[in-house]
Amino acid sequence: MDANTLKEKKINKIINLVSIVIPLVVVLLFGVKLPNVEPLSFLPPIYATVNGFTAILLVIAVIAVKNGKLELHQKLMTSCILLSLAFLVMYVAYHMTSDSTSFGGEGIVKYIYFFILITHIILSIVIIPLVLRTYAKAYLKDFAAHRKLARITFPLWLYVAITGVVVYLMISPYYVH
Repeated sequence: MDANTLKEKKINKIINLVSIVIPLVVVLLFGVKLPNVEPLSFLPPIYATVNGFTAILLVIAVIAVKNGKLELHQKLMTSCILLSLAFLVMYVAYHMTSDSTSFGGEGIVKYIYFFILITHIILSIVIIPLVLRTYAKAYLKDFAAHRKLARITFPLWLYVAITGVVVYLMISPYYVH
């Protein structure tokens, strides 16, 4: 086995571990309420904005790579990963200090909201290993595999980022202030 194959195997083990640990930690922390801590009710619009910026940067990154601006593409994609990580930290912090908000809409809007929310949640879990594997392929300079995987990763990640904003906009009227 060559050095690059060994490196990829090691990276894939880390990706597998991270892809399992992150959703488990989020679920565990979601059930933890910090006592005597002021609710961080200012966070939802911030992390929704972070999702919006992530979506915008994802699109700019694709445009950059299509125009041969590889260094810019790499920086933008790294920024998207960091923004997603920041979102995750804020999201967990909010839910550790605040009660969950129930959606108050009725009729078809309620079904649309739950469809968007459920697909957002499922794909936000699925996207973790996809993003990390896509990034790893570029890091390992396997650009053919990177491009192939990015064709799947990009639209799913973009959907997760956009629907994060949509979910916030739909539930924000029901937040307790």
